[in-house]
Amino acid sequence: VDLTPAGLERVFFCDSGSVSVEVAAKMAIQYWRSRGRGERTRLLTWRGGYHGDTLTPMSVCDPDGGMHAMWRSVLPSQIFVPEPPAIGAGDAALEAYVALLDDAIGSHADELAAVIVEPVVQGAGGMRFHDPRLLRRLRELCDAHEVLLIFDEIATGFGRTGELFAADHARVAPDIMCVGKALTGGYLTLAATLCTPRIAETISAGEAGGLAHGPTFMANPLACAVAVASIDLLLDSPWRENIARISSGLAAGLEPLREAPGVRDVRVFGAIGVVQLNEPVDMAVTTRAAVDAGVWLRPFRDLIYTMPPFLCTDDDIATICAGITAAATARHRLVSLSQGENR
Repeated sequence: VDLTPAGLERVFFCDSGSVSVEVAAKMAIQYWRSRGRGERTRLLTWRGGYHGDTLTPMSVCDPDGGMHAMWRSVLPSQIFVPEPPAIGAGDAALEAYVALLDDAIGSHADELAAVIVEPVVQGAGGMRFHDPRLLRRLRELCDAHEVLLIFDEIATGFGRTGELFAADHARVAPDIMCVGKALTGGYLTLAATLCTPRIAETISAGEAGGLAHGPTFMANPLACAVAVASIDLLLDSPWRENIARISSGLAAGLEPLREAPGVRDVRVFGAIGVVQLNEPVDMAVTTRAAVDAGVWLRPFRDLIYTMPPFLCTDDDIATICAGITAAATARHRLVSLSQGENR
């Protein structure tokens, strides 16, 4: 717990990342109910997010670009603002977006339990990166409007972005934070929802006498032992140097694709590399090209991305970049060959 952003001293263990988001939402709602504000039940988030596949997490995933459209009629109604400006968009864009957030949070403060976002990196909703300064401004807005702030660090936690947690880029702490995935190094399912003592004590002092959630396998000993071992391995390694090395390797290996036909954008943040195409990925062609190059990738929509293990060598990263390059250019090569044969 000492590793996390300041103040997150209470931990509730969960079965999976999606469940940790469910628990975070229940914490926020039960916190306000314990304070006699039972009307504060809704969540606010920005578009382009992804938070999991159970009901409440689905309700704060992007309502249009996400993969949960079939559940829309049964999901809780949440409040959405436009996706944040991309990193590097400039101070004017940042300030305009902060003003938009201020207005949205202020307009709905009486019904909001919390604001929930993925800090710095929006993951499976689109692999977008935003300015860490936005987190500090969001913290200020939530404090000003007396709304709780939840950070979903399931994909970004434990070093992925170059800091131990993405919130550390802005030196801010949420009221509630979700972690998972890298908690056990991917070996067993385990997640956790952390909160401040104020949140935990207010909930415990309420009518229920404690958080109204209790999964059977929360904090099971085997998963916890694996998590301890995984975190020890991470902290005993030169993880900052490894992330910086991987980031440099991804940038160098993927940058040439910026000029490739059919490529819309190339972006790297920490140990995350993303190539965005001009059109949706042809899964069969893309997967075959990557496998033939010796790399297994999981593209989605118009994105080919990698989040490689921190123990990857420079040669491993070069191989991954070669696989992404093969995948990103495969369809164009096939079209060119077809046109040549027709001629």
